[in-house]
Amino acid sequence: MAWVEFALALGLFFISHRIPALIGIKAPLTAALGARGYTVLFSLASTALLFWVIFAAGRAPYVALWDHALWHRWTVNIAMPLALALIVFGTVAPNPFAFEGRATGFDPAHPGIAGLTRQPLLWGLALWSGAHLLANGDLAHALLFGSFALFSLAGMGLVERRRAGSMGQAEWQRLTAHTGLVPFAALLSGRWHPRARPSPWRAGLWLVVWAGLWLLHAPVIGVTPAP
Repeated sequence: MAWVEFALALGLFFISHRIPALIGIKAPLTAALGARGYTVLFSLASTALLFWVIFAAGRAPYVALWDHALWHRWTVNIAMPLALALIVFGTVAPNPFAFEGRATGFDPAHPGIAGLTRQPLLWGLALWSGAHLLANGDLAHALLFGSFALFSLAGMGLVERRRAGSMGQAEWQRLTAHTGLVPFAALLSGRWHPRARPSPWRAGLWLVVWAGLWLLHAPVIGVTPAP
């Protein structure tokens, strides 16, 4: 039954990203809550399903695929602050190209984190899942984190096409002139130059999220994040 629960949780998580549009509740909810309110509600629901999937993977029978190494755990500890920085800064910053960003306040001449990458949340999730895939050498977690990594990478192209289609090609090219999809691509090509440091409150939020996940990892997940 543990494998059934894991398969059900994983399937529901991915299907949930299509259910609101398929059953016709996305538009009414967006109209009632606003785009930001709908994003918050959807994010909370996705987070709840994510925890279910993670716990279900932990309850699935252990089937070893590769041995653990100390450098695997160090990889996670190095990758997670970077992944969380992308997720936190990407969620709170103006960014009309990503589903988690807000369009209001975006300046195409000074795009902020969108200059680093237009899809910070998805890159953060790909980094998170890729690092955890390496550090968990069993079948259930390989399916879990491997699926999330593929979902994040494939989702970038889908989100980009939807945003470009809704904006129109001319507007898309104007707004993305100083941005890039691949992290640091716009910086290395000279199309983007950072103009300011991250705001203190955003940096503080990132630090709180990182510290909270570090401290709660062992009591909640059951595994210490320390190498």
